[in-house]
Amino acid sequence: MDKNSKIFVTGSGGMVGRTLVSMLQQEGYINLLLTKSDDLDLRNQIKVDEFFSREKPDYIIHLAARVGGIVANMTNPIEFLMDNMRIGMNVINTSFKYNVKKLLNLGSSCIYPRDCRQPMKEEYLLSGKLEPTNEGYALAKIAALKLCEYYFTQHGCNFISLMPPNLYGINDHFDEKNSHVLSALISRFHKAKIDHLEEVVVWGTGSPRREFLYDEDLSKAIIYFMKNYDAKDLQPFINVGSGEDISIRDLAFLIRDLTNYQGKVVFDVTKPDGMPKKLLDNSRANTLGWKAKTSIGEGIKKTIEFYCRH
Repeated sequence: MDKNSKIFVTGSGGMVGRTLVSMLQQEGYINLLLTKSDDLDLRNQIKVDEFFSREKPDYIIHLAARVGGIVANMTNPIEFLMDNMRIGMNVINTSFKYNVKKLLNLGSSCIYPRDCRQPMKEEYLLSGKLEPTNEGYALAKIAALKLCEYYFTQHGCNFISLMPPNLYGINDHFDEKNSHVLSALISRFHKAKIDHLEEVVVWGTGSPRREFLYDEDLSKAIIYFMKNYDAKDLQPFINVGSGEDISIRDLAFLIRDLTNYQGKVVFDVTKPDGMPKKLLDNSRANTLGWKAKTSIGEGIKKTIEFYCRH
């Protein structure tokens, strides 16, 4: 990517978006197109078309999505499916219409089957049933990555997709009902410490294992693959994870210790666990020269420090 190229970063106000924009600016990319959802509703095809016609972006980094934790996904499956389908279809189709040079689509490890073999290789996609608690979101993500794949095979478009695991970082939002599990736990334990609560309740048995990727590592992966590899190298998509997983139980106790909370941790076994295990096979990305650098302990410490400051 030329430093003067117009780069449209969708979702630039989100956790990954803010970190990525900062990194791009530090590297000298001076022509970034950044919008807020109030300014450009990506669900509106007409508005998206008008924006592309007016701005004529050269590159697209597509991060925007309706996101949330297990509660939000279970409560609003229609919105998670419909909103993300519209966003993905509009951005990808319009990128083709206006001859965008390259598009990077950000997916999610929830695309893999609930009982997928571990670690999850790219070829395991669609080999089984999805996890019911976030099926709507997963279906929309699968549709977007498949559309990118089809535009490459049918028209030769340089559209690529990266699949990260659960994400966290300093720019996350920490709403307990709608945020990701790690950020929600940080908020919950910190507030319990401040309010002198005797216990913190964690959903599920604590047995599921999850892989987490720090937002800085993902942002570096996005820049790396945008610079160095094209669709012909990465079809149909590529996993980008940390390479290590942790049980929700161990994660809860780790966050408890790092927030200096002294009370009890109680697991509500009446609540759903979600997928039993999600660990990506990152061997393709590692072979192509990218590897995550931030350990889970280091990343959580940085995230807690940010949360406490803000």
